[in-house]
Amino acid sequence: MDDLTSPSASDYSLDRTPTNTSNNTSGIVPGSNIRHYKLAAGKHPRTRRRPSNRDEFDGPHQFLKRPPPEYIALQERELPRLPTHLHIQEQDAVLNQVNERLSQCAYDFVAKYQFPIPLTHDMRPVERPQDREWTEWVYLLKRLATKRRIPARVLYNGQIKQFVTVLENSLEMKHAAKNQSRPLKDDRNILQLISAGIQVAKILKDAQAMVGEPHPIFGC
Repeated sequence: MDDLTSPSASDYSLDRTPTNTSNNTSGIVPGSNIRHYKLAAGKHPRTRRRPSNRDEFDGPHQFLKRPPPEYIALQERELPRLPTHLHIQEQDAVLNQVNERLSQCAYDFVAKYQFPIPLTHDMRPVERPQDREWTEWVYLLKRLATKRRIPARVLYNGQIKQFVTVLENSLEMKHAAKNQSRPLKDDRNILQLISAGIQVAKILKDAQAMVGEPHPIFGC
């Protein structure tokens, strides 16, 4: 039987050609693949980048035929006045009522599911819906949603992604009701604000708020 000998260090050498590295301070063995060494060091070959000032509109595109001047003139004339049947005081009364009902809706939602209300030194504890303005209720609900405190199952059809948008659409309600010097709004705009409030009540699954029934406890 042949004698078994342990392999020597030279058996593992990839290049048996002697090299002189006494004057080499770069750490790279002469004659080695420098490109491979750079890739191994975490550097990747540069890719040709697309100019930042070019986009899909610089490629193949088209222009639509410009409308005739008389048609453009009809579009650019003075905007018509849409019908308005409510006086400014009546509009304020409607918007304030919807605003108060939304605050009640938010109060009931937070109380029903026992969501936490952060307390700060400049804000008193909440005892009634009127203790917070609608904008403050919106901020609270948005923070609860973005912090994932509100489960999707408690919202209408689980619309957690639409929740923040629905809340933001209702913010104009408070601004319109609070701004005493605002211009008279047309009927369609008033209906849009009311519709935004109804959408909030709907996504919070508050049937009583949607139909505008008086609250059994607070009477609003």
